[in-house]
Amino acid sequence: MKAARPKLSLVVLVLAGMAAFALAGHIAATRFIRDQQTRQLDELTEVVLRRSEFAVDFATASLDELASRGLATCAPASLQAIRLHVYQRSAVKDVRLVNSDGSVICSAYSETLEFDKGWVDRADMLASRDSKLMLFRVEQFGGDALGVLRDIGDDKALVAILGINSSLFDIMPAELRAHGEVLLALKNGAQLGEFALDADKTLAHPIDFEKSSARYPLRAVIRIDRSVLSTWNSDVYWPAMAVALALGALFGVLLSRTRRMEGPVADLDRALARGEFKPYFQPIFDLHTGEIRGCEILARWLREDGTVVPPMNFIPLAESSGRIEAMTWQLLGRALADLQPHLKADKDFKLSFNVVPKHMLGAGFVETLRSTVAAARVSARQIVLEVTERDELDDLARAAAVVGELRDYGFRVAIDDVGVGHSGLSRLKGLGANTIKIDKFFVDTITVDASTTTIVEMLVALARDFHMTVVAEGVETEEQVRALISCGVEEGQGYLVAAPLPFAKFSELMVSRRAASAAAAPARDSALVA
Repeated sequence: MKAARPKLSLVVLVLAGMAAFALAGHIAATRFIRDQQTRQLDELTEVVLRRSEFAVDFATASLDELASRGLATCAPASLQAIRLHVYQRSAVKDVRLVNSDGSVICSAYSETLEFDKGWVDRADMLASRDSKLMLFRVEQFGGDALGVLRDIGDDKALVAILGINSSLFDIMPAELRAHGEVLLALKNGAQLGEFALDADKTLAHPIDFEKSSARYPLRAVIRIDRSVLSTWNSDVYWPAMAVALALGALFGVLLSRTRRMEGPVADLDRALARGEFKPYFQPIFDLHTGEIRGCEILARWLREDGTVVPPMNFIPLAESSGRIEAMTWQLLGRALADLQPHLKADKDFKLSFNVVPKHMLGAGFVETLRSTVAAARVSARQIVLEVTERDELDDLARAAAVVGELRDYGFRVAIDDVGVGHSGLSRLKGLGANTIKIDKFFVDTITVDASTTTIVEMLVALARDFHMTVVAEGVETEEQVRALISCGVEEGQGYLVAAPLPFAKFSELMVSRRAASAAAAPARDSALVA
């Protein structure tokens, strides 16, 4: 009987643990699914708003260029030059010269005036954060357009007419497409564009996800029928419950033991002390020739047992715990040691590494970077710092000063994840970076979505105006390469050439590429002679 009591106690503890963990698992899984749905729909709403902001950025840059060329007149030669400008920028449908009150003086394509159902006075236009820029809806018989007014002097202004293509907003996941709609409107409620599979269908129990622009009077809304959220992305529920029950049973078994449990931060500290974080190298290549022009180093955690931990499993914790700075310097030092012979042999080769904004703006960052690179006997102009646009730069003036100091010393700065982050391109220009990296989100759809092509073309055009170079991330197919080249992108990065590789394999890749290029050279020379 006495022997049976410990077993009975163990069973009770196991059942109690399973019941407690099952309840906690249900609450946690339900909350997690709801939070995931909210986060994903918030991100999709943010993407709609960013796409719209890019369209306005593009129109504004176009108007500024026309004004700088002295084309803000109705002279035939000026109108001809404006028509050529509009032809080269498909997103802009017309450019009009207007009086200070907003009334039209002349239009590059005067026939488009016939499609206007009305034209608003300046008093009805909406101001932007830039006091010389105003937005308004242009009601036309073929569908509404967006007017972007840019003041030129005190007595006149230029207006770009942007066609709002509903396909720009076709971003809904397949499961939600028939149960939701995407809207773009001005802050006064004037609707500019809408995407819905069935425009006549009314959502029974709608829930709205809304984002407003801080720079322009624009508002993006995703409206979803609440009932569909009960089944969307809920596959994790039952696996989570199974895990909760298993953990509950394990917890019951371990209740009788006392064991010192160390947290994951302690694991990071031990890994840093042992040097377990290793740089993996992913090539950055010329889209036209395939030549490797540089690489980005990406963190991998190689445990003592040989397992490789992907960055998503430790980078967020490293950032939140403050270990990311020590990890960044450790990775950079190791990468410089590995790649130093190649960097010295090829002065045009670039080594890129990621740095979070908080680290870059921290005390002593520039001095530590200079000493680290100098110790490796590598040229500063071969080092590129990638600052992600997903993390907001709270102090743009301070960031611009640090970037200016880095560039004075020869370093280059790239803005990562452009197109899905916090900054408009006008802010990116203010930061003073050398390069923008187009997020994989756009590369994935560039061959199947015409609206993505338009956005990439706008990014390239604006980057060219800001004297920046462009790199496309996540390139995986030759079809994507051709589409990117047609948009004007010069360089790419992605699995088409190679996944992130340990240095030994990356070195083998560069050797094999050079050998293949050398073998192909005589054939090219013979063809040229012939």
